[in-house]
Amino acid sequence: MGKIIAAEYVTVDGVFEAPETWQFPYLIDDMRAFNETEINGATAFLLGRATYDIFAGYWPTQTHNEDNVADSLNSKPKFVVSSTLKQADWNHSTLINRNFMDEIGKLKQQVNGKIGISGSGTLVRSLLQAGFLDELHYLVHPIVVGHGEHLFKETEKLPLKLLSTKAFSSGVVLLNYGAAE
Repeated sequence: MGKIIAAEYVTVDGVFEAPETWQFPYLIDDMRAFNETEINGATAFLLGRATYDIFAGYWPTQTHNEDNVADSLNSKPKFVVSSTLKQADWNHSTLINRNFMDEIGKLKQQVNGKIGISGSGTLVRSLLQAGFLDELHYLVHPIVVGHGEHLFKETEKLPLKLLSTKAFSSGVVLLNYGAAE
């Protein structure tokens, strides 16, 4: 059975939107190694439409990079959750466009290993509320940006259990959460 694990980059003020505008100064050796492990350790990926659009517009043109992230993203199965996308053309992509939670439940049964999620805030919020998200790797970056979309805007109260923590040399802190029992 698969485990759905989301890795979310956020600022101290809770913004997760547009990490490409604030995250890169914190991607030094230990953080880069963490990202490599997260992506290369996944058996498959689950993406919302907006994240899929961003990834599909960039990663297919990247090959054989030093940490194999491009190779992993380009070669492993990707499942795209969207009610508006008509097709998913990036290689090894499957569109889930109806009965989302039923299909994701089947996916968890079919995939052995980690099903990774990056970004995809609407999807992550829905999976948390439905009890389908097994772990949330919440990476708090030591910066306040003052504006942007918050990962947990208008989310119902949902208790979580802290599984582990890790501080990176750049000041990023990983808070690894699971569902509260």
